[in-house]
Amino acid sequence: MVKQATNKLVYSFGGGKADGRADMKNLLGGKGANLAEMANLGIPVPAGFTITTEVCTHYYKNGRSYPKALAADVQRALGRVESVMGAKFGDVRNPLLVSVRSGARRSMPGMMETVLNVGLCSATIPGLIAKTGNPRFVFDAYRRLIMMYSDVVMEKAEGVEPAEGKGIRQQLDRMLGEMKKARGRASDADLTEAELKDLVKQFKATVREVLGKEFPDDPMEQLWGGIGAVFSSWNGKRAISYRRIEGIPDEWGTAVTVQAMVFGNMGDTSATGVAFTRNPATGENKFYGEWLVNAQGEDVVAGIRTPNPLNEATKNEQNKSLPSLETAMPEVYRPLEAIRNNLEAHYHDMQDIEFTIQEGRLWMLQCRTGKRTGTAALNMAMDMLEERLIGKEEAVMRLAPAQLDELLHPIVDPAAEKNAALVAKGLPAGPGGARGQIVFTAADAVAWTKAGKKVILVREETNPEDVEGMRAAVGILTARGGMTSHAALVARGWGKCCIVGAGGLTVDVHARSLLASGRTFREGDVLTLNGTRGHVYAGALGMMDATENPRFVKFMALADAIRAMKVRTNADTPEDAAKAREFGAEGIGLFRTEHMFYGKGSEQPLFLLRKMIVSGSQAERRAALAELYPFVKKDIKATLAVMDGLPVTIRLLDPPLHEFVPTRADEREKLAGALGITASELDKRADDLHESNPMMGHRGVRLGVTFPEISEMQFRAILESAVELAREGKKVFPEIMVPVVGLVAELDDQLALAKRVHAEVCAKYGVAKIDHLYGTMIEIPRACLTADKIAGTAEFFSFGTNDLTQMTFGFSRDDIGGFVPEYLDKRLLPADPFQILDREGVGRLVEMGIQRGRSVRPKLKVGICGEHGGEASSVEFCHIAGMDYVSCSPFRVPIARLAAAQAQLTHPRGEKVRSGVRGSGSAKAKAGKSAGKKGAKPVAKAAKPKAKVAAKPRTKAAVKAKAARPKSKPAAKAKAKVAKPRSKPVVKARAKAKVTARPKAKPAAKARGKARR
Repeated sequence: MVKQATNKLVYSFGGGKADGRADMKNLLGGKGANLAEMANLGIPVPAGFTITTEVCTHYYKNGRSYPKALAADVQRALGRVESVMGAKFGDVRNPLLVSVRSGARRSMPGMMETVLNVGLCSATIPGLIAKTGNPRFVFDAYRRLIMMYSDVVMEKAEGVEPAEGKGIRQQLDRMLGEMKKARGRASDADLTEAELKDLVKQFKATVREVLGKEFPDDPMEQLWGGIGAVFSSWNGKRAISYRRIEGIPDEWGTAVTVQAMVFGNMGDTSATGVAFTRNPATGENKFYGEWLVNAQGEDVVAGIRTPNPLNEATKNEQNKSLPSLETAMPEVYRPLEAIRNNLEAHYHDMQDIEFTIQEGRLWMLQCRTGKRTGTAALNMAMDMLEERLIGKEEAVMRLAPAQLDELLHPIVDPAAEKNAALVAKGLPAGPGGARGQIVFTAADAVAWTKAGKKVILVREETNPEDVEGMRAAVGILTARGGMTSHAALVARGWGKCCIVGAGGLTVDVHARSLLASGRTFREGDVLTLNGTRGHVYAGALGMMDATENPRFVKFMALADAIRAMKVRTNADTPEDAAKAREFGAEGIGLFRTEHMFYGKGSEQPLFLLRKMIVSGSQAERRAALAELYPFVKKDIKATLAVMDGLPVTIRLLDPPLHEFVPTRADEREKLAGALGITASELDKRADDLHESNPMMGHRGVRLGVTFPEISEMQFRAILESAVELAREGKKVFPEIMVPVVGLVAELDDQLALAKRVHAEVCAKYGVAKIDHLYGTMIEIPRACLTADKIAGTAEFFSFGTNDLTQMTFGFSRDDIGGFVPEYLDKRLLPADPFQILDREGVGRLVEMGIQRGRSVRPKLKVGICGEHGGEASSVEFCHIAGMDYVSCSPFRVPIARLAAAQAQLTHPRGEKVRSGVRGSGSAKAKAGKSAGKKGAKPVAKAAKPKAKVAAKPRTKAAVKAKAARPKSKPAAKAKAKVAKPRSKPVVKARAKAKVTARPKAKPAAKARGKARR
């Protein structure tokens, strides 16, 4: 990343040149940076300027005031816009109108504010009418300004929180609807000049009545009001909610882009549209999008009316009868498609673009890396790799680890669909299947989900205020909107099952009812959505696992060739172990022996365990353990056999014993009878096991110290299983893990017992040695602090970060629901530390443990077995810290594999260097979803940024770029298996020339985050 100047507050663009460029997103936001880039490429962009994110930071740090120089800088930049566009802001004869838009460095669709048509007032309206000869257009633009400005600037930015349905925008929307109904108009575009003029008067009166102030009639007041409202929207409720969900730091701030208006609502030769250079739902390499004639940009995204298809190839069930842009305006479609090709070639990624056609002339208003489903991301990455548009490393960076989850999500069972009641068809905007009870408001979706219910959010169309409910729901269904509507954009970004534009639906929010195919569904009724086909069914249909995708297998092979860490699984049963192998697990990092006492087939072993627990003497205990032994050995042996050729870390019995004592009277009576004692004696023994703080009580290694016969039975089961399987020709690698160790003396005590059992088993089977490792779970802070002593005995460490987090924070994992949500809301915590590893506290203990352990035992094997092992940001930390492997639940194994590969690309280790906790050759973390998620800080200071590797372009570049800085050195190589890229890494050059044909720009160094939106 080029070092960005911090003294410049405003950056101009337009007229074929710009102050900024695409790699300045941190300063100009995604919108401002990409508008500047398009201007530099000679693409037709209305002139404008961007106020930097640093001004936003100043705004919040200084009581919502601006730097002193800003007003003069804005005035100068506005003058440049006037010069390029040939109009003057606020002029009565030749007025310039502008839009005021937000732009964070990472896309936040619909979460912040926009105001269009700024500068229209009583003084400029006559001049604009004279200039355009179109009074209907002028009054349509004015009513839109009043609707947006009163909502964004006069209500939200002022902190006004109206009652449900009483917001100024909702009231004005109702007035608009009532006028159309009264005058018999089918759409906004059918309203006449006189009707719009009358509506403007009504709007102004309502604004005055509801908000207690006049609508501003001064263009400069409107402009600064819009700028302030956009900055204020960075801390609006929906923006904050979205940042929490997406892990976007609060301190980033937003830029503000002010841009000359071009109008898609000037008549039948004007239009507006949104497009994607490839299909964002499937990844298919077809130009995909929607457009509306005689409309402004917000109309397409809001889903106010069914948009037209961009071309003939992408027509669908909902819009097949509508004319495409390709056929209606071929003279506009052709240059738009050329720009599509140029932008994708330049950015080497799928672009989301917005355009406006004003009286037959094409203008580009935005381009950004498009959000996509997991399926689309996979297909695009592999297609672009095959097209030699990107290299292998970049292909691996193109999927966010969480997107793999989508590919493994259940789908609706096709057999169940054959006989199901189809009640509606819509557009397949989000992947997979979902079933749940229907709710009609975002608030209900959140509340019902908190109550443990699975819900489908049903709306006429969604808006940014619905974001929390959309996140909570398992699926989203809307009656209106297209594939570029708000619901579709947000759902795709989250991989959420979503169907939009199901035109046969009638949604009545107030009655909490849905009418579909002549049937009425009430709140709480169950629907099933097939988000892949766009079908809606009554009732709960069966689900099935997604079928294996050959491209997924190939993609994961690319990731596996790059990563330096192994990925194991946490398993409780042989069945879990088998499933994990299917997902690519390279061993078991945590096999919990106690889980054989839960679930199917557990009745007898659980009874014997209980018998052992409440035994009154060592003799009784040994007798119970002898009965229990065959069950324990059977489970361990089966798991070792399934993992033939791979290591299995077996944790000794860990939970407090009182957890297994029966509570039901009939079970207690049976247990007492088996022991030959009275019920009262059993009650007394059970009471003796009770602990005030069991998580820090008599558990783990402490059980083995006080009841060595329990450890002895487990050691024997593990070692005998290993010998017997070896004789059967199996390759087994058991690793015996002692939990809850805080003192090396505890570990030594158990090791002495393990050695004795080892000798006895060797003698029994006539072997000299049984290969195994002896180690410990590091889950107590003291173990991290004394890891050098513990490593003298332990041959491996496995960090149990669930309990380590509990003991470091002093939080009970079972009780955090009562206060951690409040901590997150008040930003006292950047993230739930049980979901995302706390690098500053827990992470430092982990680093210390590794460093001190390896100071004594340089080849100490180190891994992690808490649930953090399957979370991308935490996996990145583990890689940086120098771990050998991570271990997670079976279904998170693919996520961990990809996260480990991406960590290797952003923090190269070389050939698994173990020389230091922080790894070797670290490169600066790039701004992706896993890096720095929820504001987490990196463990170590980064070295120089690594340039992105891109493959040789398919065609000759037509963009002549002037390098802003010298090429950077290639980053450290990954594992030897990784093929060399087709071209050398280069640092993105600042483009200065115009696009002349379909170019293939120089391979560009891109930030990690761009690929993962």
